[in-house]
Amino acid sequence: MVSTMALRKRTLAPKPFSEEPKTRKSSRSEEDYSDVCCENCGSGDRASELLLCDKCDLGFHLYCLRPVLVAVPKGSWFCPSCSKDLKPTGFPLVQTKIVDFFRIQRSSPSEEKLSPDSRKRRRRNSGLVMAKKRRKLLPFNPSEDYIRRLEQMATLATALTATETLFVNELTYVPGMAPRSANCSSLEREGMQVLSKEDAETLSQCKNMMERGEWPPLMVVFDPLEGCNRFTVEADKFIRDLTIITEYVGDVDYLKNRENDDGDSMMTLLSASDPSKSLVICPDKRSNIARFINGINNHTLDGKKKQNVKCVRFDVNGEGRVLLIASRDIRKGERLYYDYNGYENEYPTEHFV
Repeated sequence: MVSTMALRKRTLAPKPFSEEPKTRKSSRSEEDYSDVCCENCGSGDRASELLLCDKCDLGFHLYCLRPVLVAVPKGSWFCPSCSKDLKPTGFPLVQTKIVDFFRIQRSSPSEEKLSPDSRKRRRRNSGLVMAKKRRKLLPFNPSEDYIRRLEQMATLATALTATETLFVNELTYVPGMAPRSANCSSLEREGMQVLSKEDAETLSQCKNMMERGEWPPLMVVFDPLEGCNRFTVEADKFIRDLTIITEYVGDVDYLKNRENDDGDSMMTLLSASDPSKSLVICPDKRSNIARFINGINNHTLDGKKKQNVKCVRFDVNGEGRVLLIASRDIRKGERLYYDYNGYENEYPTEHFV
């Protein structure tokens, strides 16, 4: 879908470290690994990018994996075959535990149904003619069944727990990183589109619904063959074009502080004329479901056809914000994908599934 909403690139992924890849702790000497070859291409070249599985000791080039790894991962790493046996333990489907995990406002059983007010506003905002004419953003439409919403939340809690990530639903400003005052949209090099008052109200409505436990109809699915974190996201209900999927959140930091960071999920927040003032969102410690939505292979036609979400940066009350928005109607069961690069091709996606 083409619109005045400029697609923005995900931050340039850092180059793989030149250090030797991590190997499993073993009594074997360094020389014993000299004959290791990549299981995918059969070559032992470029040893600094040859990664050993911590379970089976087989080798794989970072760039031969699907999806490709852009850097040697921290801690233990398991190849796709071994990962199939390492499916994370599901988060308990217990209401109190889920409510506490996401810090949801507690409600009585009679309040667990969707509020009439939010349903009324959602119907008014999502009229077909109005949406097509004014291109307004739409709030997500939660599942009616409260138990189903708990199941959706449990899948996200499972993914966040497995990746040792705390749940947040707003940008976070941590001492030692960029202060909130640094997030000034007027510093954007090419200017930043201002989110209209009506769309800002829709975004606020989405945030308020989530605080009440009215969750976006999304499931986080474990898939060792897709996604840098071995998780991906799929629609659990029909999602209309221009629906707000989520906001991309995490710790805000200066890009200059992250140039050698091995994280592969950093998102550009502010691209300033003065590079020292450029900002990125780092979701490695604190994040939400946005971290698990995967990118397309924008080097192939089939890859481009998979895109159903767009990433857009907005000026919201003078601050930069990043929203993930449905770029077309999304069917139930369809996985969500967006272009990590936008108009520029700097993020290495040629090996994405």
